[in-house]
Amino acid sequence: MEEAQVFSTIPRDLVRHVGVEPHSSSKAARFTEAYLKKCIQQPIRLDVKSILTHKAVILGYSRPKKDQTSWNSKKAKGLKARQKRRMKVFHVKPEHQRYELFLPLHKLWRQYIMDLCGGLKPTVNPQFVQQKLLKADFHGAIITVVRSKCPSYVGTTGILMQEFKHVFKIITEEDKVKVIPKRNSVFAVEIDSFVSHIYGNKFELRASERSAKKFKVKGTIDL
Repeated sequence: MEEAQVFSTIPRDLVRHVGVEPHSSSKAARFTEAYLKKCIQQPIRLDVKSILTHKAVILGYSRPKKDQTSWNSKKAKGLKARQKRRMKVFHVKPEHQRYELFLPLHKLWRQYIMDLCGGLKPTVNPQFVQQKLLKADFHGAIITVVRSKCPSYVGTTGILMQEFKHVFKIITEEDKVKVIPKRNSVFAVEIDSFVSHIYGNKFELRASERSAKKFKVKGTIDL
């Protein structure tokens, strides 16, 4: 469509029928300037012509608000500690508390440690192995209580079922579940004639927290 057709005047018969009087170019320019002055809220020193020439004027525009409901619904919400206890997430049923059921887990753990420590060759540096074991996952390891302030814990051996922040939960060969506190206890872990001792006072962390913690070399006071 040509520009002349777009800006052509209204025919006279249509003016009489609709009751609209077409404005001349000068009247249209004055109307536009007056309308812009009314729409501009803040006083600006520049005149309307310079605004139209150098700047785009937005009339009555408001930025739409973002929909936060869809974003919040996509966020994964984990269970709280109270909800986990109520749902018994960490509870092992009595029919599953058998030593033989955890032997495959122990085999997987041995293979995991061998891969982590590079095969545990005789020439391996013991300090290198200790640093790897500090951040390793011990679920499935056979641990033994070698020292404790509670004499009844000493000598307890079993496969580690669950590790919590303050306790080890192990199952013995007699299919008995023992809960051993980490504090004031020393544990031994043997992997292919390599024995490592775990001082429970330094291990009072969750497995996930321990994997990201930077341990400092400090002396340990014996029990």
